[in-house]
Amino acid sequence: MVKKTLMCPKCKSKIVLEGKPGEKSYISCPNCNTKGMFTFPKGKSDIKTTDNSFVIKVRNLTKSFNNFKAVDNVSFNVGNGEIFGFLGPNGAGKTTTIKAMLDLIHSNSGEIKINGLDITKKGKEVKKYVGYLPERVAFYDNLTALQNLNFYAEMKNASKENCKPLIEEFGLGDAISKKVGKFSKGMVQRLGMARAVLGNPPILILDEPSGGLDPRGVVLIRNKILEMRDKGSTIFISSHILSEIQAVCDRVGIINKGILVAEDTVSQLSKRLNIKPKLSIELEEMSDAIKEAVKKVDGIDDVQIINKIINVICESKLKAKVVIAIANAGGNIINVHTTEPSLEEVFMRFTEVEQ
Repeated sequence: MVKKTLMCPKCKSKIVLEGKPGEKSYISCPNCNTKGMFTFPKGKSDIKTTDNSFVIKVRNLTKSFNNFKAVDNVSFNVGNGEIFGFLGPNGAGKTTTIKAMLDLIHSNSGEIKINGLDITKKGKEVKKYVGYLPERVAFYDNLTALQNLNFYAEMKNASKENCKPLIEEFGLGDAISKKVGKFSKGMVQRLGMARAVLGNPPILILDEPSGGLDPRGVVLIRNKILEMRDKGSTIFISSHILSEIQAVCDRVGIINKGILVAEDTVSQLSKRLNIKPKLSIELEEMSDAIKEAVKKVDGIDDVQIINKIINVICESKLKAKVVIAIANAGGNIINVHTTEPSLEEVFMRFTEVEQ
């Protein structure tokens, strides 16, 4: 049996469940009577991928600092050409995992392979394939943007001819001859991303790529990530900006307190947590008859009415029944909008589970 502690999404009360892996459990909050369903995770992703198609393989990775386990028996795969998001609260173990993946720190146990090569045995060769953006980007402050990038082009055996266009592409054309020591945090972050993609590496590992960026910079980085994916790169992104991860990632892994608590697509994780879409219906006029008609639709999880707007939480197949019930009750519908389950909801639910 597996024990899980969940938090009611409505009143935030804690609910303790016990069940077997894969078993579905119907929930009724003892405080506010909110009903729902939880599926105990099986511990494996539903993704059907052959082992040979994985570019990054992490198996049973554990890293301790003194008596503290920063990463505890973590395993995951990243497929060829995939954008994989690695999420977790501050201090969850994201950066420690990345540093172990690049052999920048030595793990206590586990196995990490990139392009089929063991990082601890073939680290120098592995790094030829990887473009890396660290959490804390650093350059030589006394050199200009172009001088810095030219230096790293030499180290990576990449063409220097691409350095200036890259700097301009990342919005730093006016600062190309400016010493990096005078750059803002956002400018350093953009230059760091330019360094990471220099030479079009087949693998990108990005630790908080949107850190310190304004909205324009965030969009620029997002578009570059998608462009690199389209060119065939495999991309691993660690971040806590959930909207950005949801915009680009094929799959996500969620780490909490050093433990990987979930790994799958957002839609599959939503199904496992029984997170349903929200239907928002704006009416010309509201009436008691309309309210009662909606509440009587069988299978609805929750109904909230704010002035002339009805918000309904239900399965997608029930949306048509809700609309018909409103029409039959004399309602004149002005607008209908569906909000699908978000990565934020999935993230909050998984990181609220007590281990």
